[in-house]
Amino acid sequence: MSGKGTEVLQVETEVTEEVRRAQAGDKDAFIHLVKELELQMYTVAKAIVKKDEDCADAMQETALKAYQSIGGLKEPLFFKTWLLRILINECNLILRKRAKSVVMAELPSLHRESPDYEHIDLREAVYQLEEISRNIIILHYFQDLPLSQIADILELSEGAIKTRLHRARKSLYQWLADPAERKVNV
Repeated sequence: MSGKGTEVLQVETEVTEEVRRAQAGDKDAFIHLVKELELQMYTVAKAIVKKDEDCADAMQETALKAYQSIGGLKEPLFFKTWLLRILINECNLILRKRAKSVVMAELPSLHRESPDYEHIDLREAVYQLEEISRNIIILHYFQDLPLSQIADILELSEGAIKTRLHRARKSLYQWLADPAERKVNV
């Protein structure tokens, strides 16, 4: 076996052992597992909820829920996938709560005569997508996750992920190309 294959196997073994220790009640093992994924969790949360305080809330709730239910994780190797699924659900919950309390003054003007291409933000365009499509785009393009792992996280088939990814890219193209498409998705 090559050096890289041995390294991967060793890391998988270490993660599995750490998850098993956490499942047995070792708080330090759980903290270490979450700390290892903290930056990736923040990046995913930031891409979904945008605000730092919401990121912190989502990450804290994720850690708490994961700690409370780690005993139910059947396959320790899927800890990262499992944790990111919890995080995405928490982020989506925050967005749903926020959508209910949108103040009309905060809504962007829909009366632009000409597109201001200098101020178009791809993240803003992604944020306009519906929840599942937005999550797929974030996980695939911003987190570089393979489609198979995204399928596991979102509990969809890989074929469904590919279809939704294609539709999301098409929607992004239309949104970016046509100013009339730039409406608030509430």
